[in-house]
Amino acid sequence: MPDRRQPDSPTDDNPFAAPPEGRPDQPWQPRRGGGDGPGGGDGPGRKDPEGGGRGGPARWDPTDPVQRRARYALLAGMWGFFFGIFGIPSVGLLLGALALYWGISALRGRPAKPESGEAGRNAPGGLAALGDAARPQRTAAVSGLVTASLAILLALSSYAVQLTYKDFYVCRDDALTNTAELQCNTLLPDNVLGDILKVRQ
Repeated sequence: MPDRRQPDSPTDDNPFAAPPEGRPDQPWQPRRGGGDGPGGGDGPGRKDPEGGGRGGPARWDPTDPVQRRARYALLAGMWGFFFGIFGIPSVGLLLGALALYWGISALRGRPAKPESGEAGRNAPGGLAALGDAARPQRTAAVSGLVTASLAILLALSSYAVQLTYKDFYVCRDDALTNTAELQCNTLLPDNVLGDILKVRQ
């Protein structure tokens, strides 16, 4: 049978292949990075010297007060909103206020290790000091501000209702029997809010 030889495969990507005929030998050099760009330096696999991929999210640094406050704002705002829905306005108001403080501090705070000299005084503060890699922390801080505002709004609304219909709440708390408690419904207005607050049989 005739000898069927396979066509020669390209050796451009083979670092151990012999140079083509007529080309002088060149000293071996290690490849840099791992990308597909020229020299492998600008490819998608290149890592930033500060850690993490170029343009990727910043790594969680628990020693950085700016990043801590952004996470605290998200957690406190979320739980404050839940307590407001569950009818515990005091806790919701407290957590909402804390989340509001932490969120603003994270967005306007100073970096953990400011540079000295004129460059340090002109450097951006807060999450802006982390550049484009601060997107997750900025999202957490903004989400904490939104949920904190909702928690405070729910708490203030609950207190406003209690003050407006104080006679109803006093009557309900002082009622000794279910019949007396049902009579407190006459102190509520005949609207949707009254239907929600009235005592059920």
